[in-house]
Amino acid sequence: MPKVKEAPRVRAKKVRYSVRLPHADEVILTGEFLNWNPDGVPLHHDGNDQWYVTLELPPGDYQYRLRADGAWVDDPEATRRVDNPFGTQNCVLTVE
Repeated sequence: MPKVKEAPRVRAKKVRYSVRLPHADEVILTGEFLNWNPDGVPLHHDGNDQWYVTLELPPGDYQYRLRADGAWVDDPEATRRVDNPFGTQNCVLTVE
């Protein structure tokens, strides 16, 4: 029986995501990479104004949103955004 050639596996990369939200007490990240789970991934506070988390994602574009203190907010530093069906925009994270 002939061997079936497997498609090459795309390796996940560690990506450090950070955002500056100086007045937030809690920041959650969610998006396509989490099937839009509203519980998302909690970000860590650096003691100043930055919130961060390290993710492992394969290369690609991923739409995401933030929840700060329970309210949906935009990433103020996102360079790419797309309209979503809720009348707001999702930010886009690119992993190369």
